[in-house]
Amino acid sequence: MTKYYESETVYNYSWEQVTQGFWNRYPNPFSSHVLSEDTVSREVRNGKLHSKRLLTKTNHVPKWGERFFKAKSVNIVEESVVDPNERTLVTYTRNIGFNKIMSVVEKVVYKSLPDQPGKTIAIRSAWIDSSVYGFGTAIRAFGLERFKKNCAKTVSGFNYVLQHMFPNNPVALAAAAAAAASQASKAQKLREAAKHASDHMKAQAEHLVQNLSVKG
Repeated sequence: MTKYYESETVYNYSWEQVTQGFWNRYPNPFSSHVLSEDTVSREVRNGKLHSKRLLTKTNHVPKWGERFFKAKSVNIVEESVVDPNERTLVTYTRNIGFNKIMSVVEKVVYKSLPDQPGKTIAIRSAWIDSSVYGFGTAIRAFGLERFKKNCAKTVSGFNYVLQHMFPNNPVALAAAAAAAASQASKAQKLREAAKHASDHMKAQAEHLVQNLSVKG
């Protein structure tokens, strides 16, 4: 049975900035698994920008999977449509080859958040399947977990690119400041909890010593 995965990511950048950054995602410190990218075609149709790109990524697999996956890399086709009127960027990604062993189809919709100006949401959907008899369930489970890990790298890498392209973005700076304040607050609470626990243990120890002294 095909595995389905869906997630949402909010970027603290406007739709225009996210769309600009999309074409400059690679390389970044989190994309070592992306070996190359090439633009196959790009054209404007009915006011929308249609693009097709070919990416090559590494294909590391566990020992048990080496009997199925011999190649060290896999080719990925990425098709995208930018609609400036609707302010959406929709991408469709699928692997070429090894489809019977494992196929991964991904769709991502980037659009503005109307109730949060200056922010963009990415709605990601993925379908992972395998036709290998007797091993399909294991391969689909492996594919799903690897896809989730790669998603985390993708988000981190994209944020890295956006931060460097738009270092003075006020929404992103405000979000970073809020995150730092939250971390500082958590650290302070941990220190206070540790001190409280230490004082409590110290008081118990002193009480125990006093009781022993009285009995002696």
